[in-house]
Amino acid sequence: MNSLKNKVQLIGNLGNDPELITMENGSKLAKFSIATNETYKNSEGEKVTDTQWHNVVAWGKLAEIAENYLTKGKEVMIEGKLMSRSYETKEGEKRYITEVKCNEMLMLGK
Repeated sequence: MNSLKNKVQLIGNLGNDPELITMENGSKLAKFSIATNETYKNSEGEKVTDTQWHNVVAWGKLAEIAENYLTKGKEVMIEGKLMSRSYETKEGEKRYITEVKCNEMLMLGK
């Protein structure tokens, strides 16, 4: 049951091509964002689409797969866990970010 405490599954479309970073130790990191859409009818009966953007990071072999096969607009299913971190801007402001650390990835569509 512990594996269900922090588990995220998303199906969405890439908002950009993955950005690949090679660390000093040789490990690879891919960063990309995916959009998920939810459609519903508002109180006037009009169809509304709500789009949410999710930052995703993938390490190692998954990073290489993302670099080689994922491009902007592609549909993908990812599974992972939520990770939060903070960083400081050049101006000294503290910023917070939440990302999905990808553990599994499935390319969908054509």
